[in-house]
Amino acid sequence: MRLVTLGYLSYVLAGWILLVLPFAHASERVSALDALFTATSAMSTTGLATASTGKDFNLFGQAVILVLIQLGGIGYMTFGSFVILSRSQTLSERRQLIGSTVFNLPQEFRIDKFIRSVAVFTFLTEVVGATALFAVFSSLDMPDALWSAVFHSVSAFCTAGFSLYDNSFEQFRANVAVNVILAVLSYLGAIGFIVFVDVWRRLIGKTSAFTLTSRVILVTTAWVSVVGVVLFFVGEPSIQTLPVHDRLITAVFQVMTSVTTVGFNTVPIPQLSQASLFLIVMLMVIGASPAGTGGGLKTTTLSAVFAVIRSTLTGRGKVTFWGRTIPEERIWAAMATLGFYSVSLILGCYLLALTESFPFEGLLFEAASALGTVGLSTGITADLTPIGKLIVTGMMFIGRLGPLAFGIALFLPSGVPEKKESDDLAV
Repeated sequence: MRLVTLGYLSYVLAGWILLVLPFAHASERVSALDALFTATSAMSTTGLATASTGKDFNLFGQAVILVLIQLGGIGYMTFGSFVILSRSQTLSERRQLIGSTVFNLPQEFRIDKFIRSVAVFTFLTEVVGATALFAVFSSLDMPDALWSAVFHSVSAFCTAGFSLYDNSFEQFRANVAVNVILAVLSYLGAIGFIVFVDVWRRLIGKTSAFTLTSRVILVTTAWVSVVGVVLFFVGEPSIQTLPVHDRLITAVFQVMTSVTTVGFNTVPIPQLSQASLFLIVMLMVIGASPAGTGGGLKTTTLSAVFAVIRSTLTGRGKVTFWGRTIPEERIWAAMATLGFYSVSLILGCYLLALTESFPFEGLLFEAASALGTVGLSTGITADLTPIGKLIVTGMMFIGRLGPLAFGIALFLPSGVPEKKESDDLAV
């Protein structure tokens, strides 16, 4: 875990060095701190920005941001491991351990085959997404349609939320094609590579049923999305005057962007009601799924916590989910994840409240967005103090690793053997 932490840190430092160079800029407004903030946001696939991606960075700078998004989205060492696997049959033991740490796989998944599947699936999905977006952007006579399509396809699948447009996708609020393409790409990235490898294994006959992890991910993601859409559709005043179909499209997209942690928006976030902002905060905290490109607590952690609550209320001696007993170590992991995440969010809010003068609900929203690697903002990011920007930068980095993983990297003594997991539920 310490090696993974240092690996992601190396991505940030390399990106910062490139983004701080003058020939990466299209304006003179990008400071060294802005470059560091942008590099961390891109690597962590967050999308919060203190500088305009489309106006303050030129093509070279945007390409650097895109590479950081891609590397951060597929995970540390994944690309390098795929290159090695393309020339040989196996990975070194260290790379296998790193891969298992990054993806947190169920026991029956082989890391070498999994990495091959991740690389191929990512490439094919992003190519198809870019092709579809290019067709739409070209029909609308958008400038630089090809580059915009490629950039936003990668940004959507990696749930990064970076956009070349300063108002994100507000101009496409009623465009069904753009909304659908971005939503599909984002959900494909957010539900995680475990599900797609599981589906592929089922299609080719290697397994007869989905793993518990895949079932939990799909069901939890569906329930959270549906409930979120209903609440946003009914409770957000700013969309009540829209036609019903536009209102539904807007609600689906804004909930999708929160659940998947992609961070795009088609409505101005500062204009949302407090109830809708709090709803989005809850969705951002729940987040995406393990072994995916999104952040947050993860759907499997939420499910494990729910299973504990249900077992406690019904007086059961064991924690079960769909008739399967969840091992005790998985329960401890879920509780520890919830605890570390809560402490990180509370501490981040407190530090921002110390250094910033914005209303607390805006600071809470910013902290939840940073820790969940979402990228939505009430519009205060660029106006944060230098210390505030550093606090948010740290929260984005911790969010990419996961607060529990970051805690392990900091506090676990060296030489402690890792226990082999025995269940197929990845938390």
